[in-house]
Amino acid sequence: MAKDLSKKCSFCGSTDSQVNLLLMGLTGNICDACIERAYEALREAFDTGEDEEDTPSELHTMASVPKPAKIKEFLDQYVIGQDEAKKFLSVAVYNHYKRIEQKVENDVEIEKSNIIMVGETGTGKTLLARSIARMLNVPFAMVDATVLTEAGYVGEDVESILSRLLQAADYKVPATERGIVFIDEIDKIARKGDNPSITRDVSGEGVQQGLLKLLEGSIVNVPPKGGRKHPEQAFVTINTKNILFICGGAFDGIEKKIGQRLNTRAVGYKTSETKSTVDRNNLLQYISPADLKAFGLIPEIIGRLPILTYLNPLSRETLRRILTEPKNAIIKQYAKLFEMDGIKLEFDPETLDYIVDKAVEFRLGARGLRSICETIMTDAMFELPSKRNKSFRVTLQYAKERIETFNEHKLRVA
Repeated sequence: MAKDLSKKCSFCGSTDSQVNLLLMGLTGNICDACIERAYEALREAFDTGEDEEDTPSELHTMASVPKPAKIKEFLDQYVIGQDEAKKFLSVAVYNHYKRIEQKVENDVEIEKSNIIMVGETGTGKTLLARSIARMLNVPFAMVDATVLTEAGYVGEDVESILSRLLQAADYKVPATERGIVFIDEIDKIARKGDNPSITRDVSGEGVQQGLLKLLEGSIVNVPPKGGRKHPEQAFVTINTKNILFICGGAFDGIEKKIGQRLNTRAVGYKTSETKSTVDRNNLLQYISPADLKAFGLIPEIIGRLPILTYLNPLSRETLRRILTEPKNAIIKQYAKLFEMDGIKLEFDPETLDYIVDKAVEFRLGARGLRSICETIMTDAMFELPSKRNKSFRVTLQYAKERIETFNEHKLRVA
């Protein structure tokens, strides 16, 4: 009796029960194992010797990197004020590429200069990082330090930071190793107590210890899809030597540490004169690594973040400019939303001043502007799309009524 060859691979002779998949054709069959071998043979036959991951066209060279002044000009289009922080950030990013392109001569090697930005909430730390990412053609990852815990505990391991960067680089390792990482809320991993405790600080000092190897520059095994949900995956090896780390945090309460340090002066006739020159309304401008240590960052991590800069509190004039001047200004965003419904939106100047006054009162920085505008505009955004209005003007009286109605509603709920 003749054997049935219809369910066998025509190349290796395996039956359909011995393979995962068997594709049947008109005159022959092929199994999944033979398909894989044929694919590898084709890759070797047509390989040009150049890995697409290593093509320099996808990576920045010094000729294509804008100068620090140009970087700052770009940031000025999106972030109002904060000139000091912009200068530090522009120089650091420019030097980052010079360091990557350097040719080591006479044993002189440029060290990596990671950055830490300190500023109150809503002053533009995250916006600065996003604007840099918008400008640069390099992988950029933004991560939140609040979810990080020491390895082995509930939360995310520090290696997940590199997983995000790897994903942003489309899993291309050479591009990943030249990327930039922004770690937000870095102050949330500060040591909980000033003295070492017998219990483990798994989301504070433990995370700082884990970050040391990333900031310094080392070879790290990274799980591409994150570590704990996919334990079966193969690791990707990434060298963090040329990855620039930018950290930001509000460091709420650090002004007290700065004030205490500024008051500890030597006894003498010039003590009162020195105190009088201190701007008590903006103590962050006097921040030093010693203050970060007193807040709860360990000395090792402070040493790996050598560039320390600050963001000024937003004045009333700055908040007024933030409303209308940047490319993605809040008022321009609302105008665009109404324009999509065929409605022309206008704000009276007095209304903008009122919004700024409320933001100063709430002390929420630029984020406060958005929440106040949302409170004022919600009813209009709900009603006008169903009507035939071609224009809408936000007057001071309308804005006050919306805010008062919202406050009354909150009082009733409470």
